[in-house]
Amino acid sequence: MFGMAKKRNRKKDESTSRFSLEWAKALLAGNGRSVLSLCALLGLGLVCLWGATWVLDRPISAVEVGGQFQRVAPIQIEEAVAPFRGAGFLSVDLDALQAAVEKIEWVDRARVERKWPNGVRVVITEHVPAARWGEDGLMNTRGELFLRGARHIPPELPQLNGPEGTQEQVAKLYLETYPRLLAVGMRLTRVELDPRGAWQLTVGDNITVRLGRQDVQSRLDRFIRVASPMVAARGSEVSYVDLRYSNGFSVGWSGPAARVARGAGDKTPDA
Repeated sequence: MFGMAKKRNRKKDESTSRFSLEWAKALLAGNGRSVLSLCALLGLGLVCLWGATWVLDRPISAVEVGGQFQRVAPIQIEEAVAPFRGAGFLSVDLDALQAAVEKIEWVDRARVERKWPNGVRVVITEHVPAARWGEDGLMNTRGELFLRGARHIPPELPQLNGPEGTQEQVAKLYLETYPRLLAVGMRLTRVELDPRGAWQLTVGDNITVRLGRQDVQSRLDRFIRVASPMVAARGSEVSYVDLRYSNGFSVGWSGPAARVARGAGDKTPDA
């Protein structure tokens, strides 16, 4: 009896094994067809994508220029864009093109974008000159020296001077001081830093303000707080204001009057 039961179990196991094997073969055959179908679809998609790219990536042939600018000539932009004309509409390197345009004199910023179907649009923002540097340099509103050897310099721009490499330092003092003086009715027209590190300002009707090398900010505060009302009231008579004292200041008059000290103490060593 036990032998017959074993035979029946063996037949059952063999039947189950044959069923499992046939089911697995069928599943693999189905999956194989699915994989092949998926590969075919992916291949077709890649071919379509390549074809669309080939059709759309036509060579750049049109350049549109926008923005408000006066000193940048369109021919300069054309020359900057010329090396990129052989590039495709989709493959053109817009960052490299933007960098090439921004190398043009007077160009502060450039925005470059594709323009369907085969062009690019370049929008220019020019530097705004805010001050002169030395004999023929120009600085923008951020205090950056953007042009040397300028052929035309607006005469109304303030004059900034200093040793080579001090442009940022001089521009910083100008940008910080200009609104403070304007608030007390005085216009800052000149900032100078000499090779020894001494500062001198020119305000109003060619009045010199001597700040020296030490405690520049505190001396400037003293000028604005104490001396500026007198200078504003009698500006046409004042030649200079010297703040290189431990406290107070001295005034030089442009008329026949002698030099007058206003609460001045001893002159500091940096005078």
